[in-house]
Amino acid sequence: MTYQNYSLKQLQQIDAAHHLHPFTDHKELREAGARVITRANGPFIYDSEGTELLDGMAGLWCVNIGYGRDELAEAAYAQMKELPYYNSFFKCSTPTPVLLSKKLAEIAPRNVNQVFYGSSGSEANDTALRLVRHYWVLEGKPEKNRVISRKMAYHGSTIAGTSLGGMDAMHKQLNGAVPNIVHVMMPYAYELALPGESDHDFGLRAAKSVEDAILEAGVNKVAAFIGEPVMGAGGVKIPPASYWPEVQRICRKYDVLLMLDEVITGYGRTGEWFAAQTFGIEADTITTAKALTSGYQPLSALLVGDRIASTLVEKGGEFNHGYTYSGHPVACAVALKNLEIIEREGLVDRVRNDTGPYFASALQERIAGHDLVGEVRSIGLMGAIEIVKDKATKERFLPSGSAAVTVRDHAIANGMMLRATGDTMILSPPLIWTRDTIDMACERIGKALDLALSDLRKR
Repeated sequence: MTYQNYSLKQLQQIDAAHHLHPFTDHKELREAGARVITRANGPFIYDSEGTELLDGMAGLWCVNIGYGRDELAEAAYAQMKELPYYNSFFKCSTPTPVLLSKKLAEIAPRNVNQVFYGSSGSEANDTALRLVRHYWVLEGKPEKNRVISRKMAYHGSTIAGTSLGGMDAMHKQLNGAVPNIVHVMMPYAYELALPGESDHDFGLRAAKSVEDAILEAGVNKVAAFIGEPVMGAGGVKIPPASYWPEVQRICRKYDVLLMLDEVITGYGRTGEWFAAQTFGIEADTITTAKALTSGYQPLSALLVGDRIASTLVEKGGEFNHGYTYSGHPVACAVALKNLEIIEREGLVDRVRNDTGPYFASALQERIAGHDLVGEVRSIGLMGAIEIVKDKATKERFLPSGSAAVTVRDHAIANGMMLRATGDTMILSPPLIWTRDTIDMACERIGKALDLALSDLRKR
């Protein structure tokens, strides 16, 4: 029986009775009832009542080529008919992960030529942690097992992913993190820069926190630094231009591996295939997922640099790690077709040369001046709007995050799917957005801000 045989209320009742959602207050959700999304096309999603919403989040940072792409469905169907599944254990492989690995090596930074597959970004970060620590053991330095991360970083919600991340609420619920992971300041100038401190100097100071953590632990104890090129779930925090070159210099100076989490930024989001190319970072591992298949299938790919891969192959023996669905043939077939479409339609170049710059100027010209907005920022098709009570002092509304939720709710009610993270509204739309779509988004966001301001003034 298909869902069309059920009313919205029936679906909500079944959902409440049996379905535990991610990152959700379940009591609150069950009292209100879930919004049920039933179909999507292009840049739009539709709920069970037929409401059309412009999707400002590309699902969850992932639907880069938009919805309703028959080619991906056909690629999955053809692969399912030929070989729906076989594993990558027992010295076996299947054609699609082989060909996808070749393609990823072609578009990745030059020092990256190997791929390890999983089903999610969280899994990929678990793999990266395992691999980095294993690398140092193979190199005869098992004491190098500490990893430096950043506060407010998000690296997934598995035990290792949560531990690598810097979200306090997640750590509290974990009640015991993976040991030897420390967190330093995030490169977020809007809130953390000192009075009169330039972006350049702030970037160097934020990078120095990485060096300070290395020296505090002891140079011979630190395995790696992990960071998102742009912090995504933490609020689209874009580092100053001085930050990443200095972090890379520090890592090289102290022989610390550099792990990039590109689960959000990979596959065109910043106007290059990878943000490593946007920022000029030579990483030892690059975690990717989400837009690898545009969300049409669950798949992650940990891109492994030559330094680690060479040691693993030559000195490693058996690497005792892997997943049932590592290199799933259907997911890899979809990924291949997805990358083909991104390339064929020139979406990466479009983001870099057209829609990315237009998106930035539209946010500055139409949103930044609003009384509720303290700052707007963007890179490629990835943006943030800071909600404040006072633009001059950067004072926030209390309780924290409440004003952004008000903006979000008005946006959704007016046909715009946005996400609120703390006091930040974040945007990560499909890469198929055009200038017209950006205009539509700004109009709806502006209306939501006006309505929210009216509500907040009544408090």
